[in-house]
Amino acid sequence: MTWRLTQRHSRLPRAGMSVAVWVPTYNESVEMLRRTLRACMFMDYPHTTWLLDDGNRPEMRRLAQELGCEYLSRSDNAHAKAGNLNHAMQNSHEDFIAIFDADHAPRKDFLVKTLGFFGDDKVAFVQTPQDFYNLDSFQNRTNSHNHLTWHEQTLFFRVIQRGKDFWNSAFFCGSCAVIRRQHLDEIGGFATGTVTEDIHTSLRLHKRGYRSVYIPESLAYGVAPAKIEPFLKQRIRWGIGAMNVWRKEGILFARGLTVAQRLSYLATVLAYFDGWQKAIFYIAPVIVLAFGAMPIEADTTTFLLHFIPFYLLNFLAFEEISRGYGRSLLTEQYNMARFASFAWSTLGWLRIRKHFGVTAKRQNHGERPLRFLLPQTLVLLLNVGAIPLGIYLYFRYAHLPAYGLWANVVWGLINAGLAGAVIRFALKRSQNRREEYRFPISLVGQLEIGASNKCLGTLDDISPSGFKFYGKFSEVVTGMPIRGDIFSPGGRIPFEATVRSINLAYEGDTKIGFAKSLGCEFKPMSEAAHTQLEGLLFGTDLQLRMQGYTDQEQTPLQKLHLLSGKHLSEDHGKILQSHWSAVFFRREGEAGDMVGAGLLAMEKVSDVPNTLMAYRELRAETNLQLTLFSRSHPRRLWIKCGIGERFETVSGTIYSYPVSAWGLNENERSAEDLLEPGVETFEPI
Repeated sequence: MTWRLTQRHSRLPRAGMSVAVWVPTYNESVEMLRRTLRACMFMDYPHTTWLLDDGNRPEMRRLAQELGCEYLSRSDNAHAKAGNLNHAMQNSHEDFIAIFDADHAPRKDFLVKTLGFFGDDKVAFVQTPQDFYNLDSFQNRTNSHNHLTWHEQTLFFRVIQRGKDFWNSAFFCGSCAVIRRQHLDEIGGFATGTVTEDIHTSLRLHKRGYRSVYIPESLAYGVAPAKIEPFLKQRIRWGIGAMNVWRKEGILFARGLTVAQRLSYLATVLAYFDGWQKAIFYIAPVIVLAFGAMPIEADTTTFLLHFIPFYLLNFLAFEEISRGYGRSLLTEQYNMARFASFAWSTLGWLRIRKHFGVTAKRQNHGERPLRFLLPQTLVLLLNVGAIPLGIYLYFRYAHLPAYGLWANVVWGLINAGLAGAVIRFALKRSQNRREEYRFPISLVGQLEIGASNKCLGTLDDISPSGFKFYGKFSEVVTGMPIRGDIFSPGGRIPFEATVRSINLAYEGDTKIGFAKSLGCEFKPMSEAAHTQLEGLLFGTDLQLRMQGYTDQEQTPLQKLHLLSGKHLSEDHGKILQSHWSAVFFRREGEAGDMVGAGLLAMEKVSDVPNTLMAYRELRAETNLQLTLFSRSHPRRLWIKCGIGERFETVSGTIYSYPVSAWGLNENERSAEDLLEPGVETFEPI
């Protein structure tokens, strides 16, 4: 299924397409919906945004009126999300429907990237990946050392869906997709009768001979389950829904599907039976060590000659076919985390039905993760207990051959290690008490501390409720009110805040500390300022770009230079070892006060600049005079920019340029001369 992957390239849509954007909701918060709706409304290409409120809440009606989008509710919740969407079909008329879950904020170019594929009348829907901005979720793993980020669904959205797309069997995932109304009408709307209306609707469209398109580029970012409880509940719902679809539609013998489509859908539903296979795998060494019942009979040499090549080749095949998105060890940890949930969900084939449940998007401080870790705890205790028992029985009664004993001891240790890793990670995630995710991005900021103390610097660790500030400042105490501006591509964002913490750093081995950064909490902002700030955080991959994060690593054969493939670029490697500092700049030799703001990535060891992120477009090979505001003192230097790239946020366009040459400039005007006027008056240079 994944041997051949599609290579999709976006096409510009024709003008005049009638587009609706639907955001269904049931019990999500006003703040979450506000962010998603704003991102939807700011998307390029003319469209109408609808809030579909299945909770029939007055606060949602007020939110829609405040933002200026359409509002629709209904008197009951029949058929849950599918019923909500079908109700919207009866009350709207647009030809194409983009759907986003309440937590998924799209990029500005989402519609431009997807609508062009509907030039083919046979295309029923276009699906994009479901990606997530909260990198501290239970299903996400981020390695801050090499800046690799990966989540439990990465392999599915980066490889498996592309493989399915090759055989016209990529399925609708319920969000981050566009569907053609005409083809939906032909199948009676969104499929009901199961709790997974997405795959069910996909299957019915494919049975009618229509085509699907999968774009592997992340065009929207949502909230992944923060802890193990919502993570497992979501997988159980998916599994039971898949079983219900299997019973309802037949799949393998469904008329209208190609052979490849039948096998593709069957592979999806059969994946949940892997929970039973894993359960046997986790309990087998316990039975062998405790009762001496060997699963196979073979001498040591024969066993090792078969066992070692099989597992090495299995590992190698998985890593290569997954194209660097597999992460075998992490995949096995998530197999351990969800095996019992997968096994339980297969009982849905026996007509067990589950009510549709909205996955929790916010932290729940009252939950007890140990309740959801009972299967893993049982695996850990049984395997740890069986090992000394098996060793005792071997030396006392020789109930096993030597190779059988030690092979199963190793097997039991692996199982115990996986279970322990899952328990430890789940408990760690359960200790997260932050209400808001903090984005590891940097922005240019200016603080006013007191009546006359102004300082420029870098904001980091930003959320809608607070930030850290790095710069040169003095006479600051906790609880002190401050004010300032954040420089953004859309202009200055004024704010007021309170200093909540002062983070100290120490010089060498001395105990003399100095203020390294301030931890600040925003006071209530104006509506315009709040919108601008959130436009830099949500519905964009800015944090991934600034941190140099990637979800793909080299495969074993690529690391051994036995196979060509994707390698981390030199620029990516530089960003990994860099920190961002605020800069103001003008074109070299240009007089006047026209000043641009941006951020410069400086390599940590060599202190060499490598990348400029600017809020205005620059010509390639432009020489710039910069003043850099570091954590110690302002510095003046010049750089030459190479050919850059642009990316969109709700708040405006940001431009990224590699630095091709640089040098110090001690004769430039003082840093304070660059503060006025603000970037609002700056024009492209």
